[in-house]
Amino acid sequence: GNYKVQRWDIHKHDFLESAPGLGMYVTVSTPSGEVLLSKLYGPQGTFSFTSHLSGEHIICFQSNSTRLLAIAGSKLRIHLDIRVGEHFFDESAVQAKEKVDEVNVRLEHLIEQIQHVSKEQDYEREREEKFRKISEETNSNILWWAIVQTLILMSVGIWQIKSLRDFFIAKKLV
Repeated sequence: GNYKVQRWDIHKHDFLESAPGLGMYVTVSTPSGEVLLSKLYGPQGTFSFTSHLSGEHIICFQSNSTRLLAIAGSKLRIHLDIRVGEHFFDESAVQAKEKVDEVNVRLEHLIEQIQHVSKEQDYEREREEKFRKISEETNSNILWWAIVQTLILMSVGIWQIKSLRDFFIAKKLV
């Protein structure tokens, strides 16, 4: 709803365009007595509420002024415009909000994709590091195995040479 409060001017014999310093306390209650809205507004304002119950709702306007003498001797006029149901105040604002929501969803999707790519890169980095360590260990083991094979081959060669020399000396061929 929209409202506007005007105060009677005794000197001009007309209502003033606005009532400066005057505020309105707006209270909205459901048919069951539950308070949906209770808020202090200025001399002119817009209020809205959402009710989940159908039926007659009570809208109460109270002045916040404590100057009873000023109010008691003057008149107040309240203009009230109430809209019932779902109304969009500005269609361009709704469209802009929908575009922002759409961009927001796309942005969240892009952020999720970036996080996924980042996790994938971390996983690949860990796999590469493990593979490098395994490769280095394998190369080290192959080097030691080659050294051991070389020592065994040299030992067998030296043993064969010594055995053949001893054989030839025993048979008196040398």
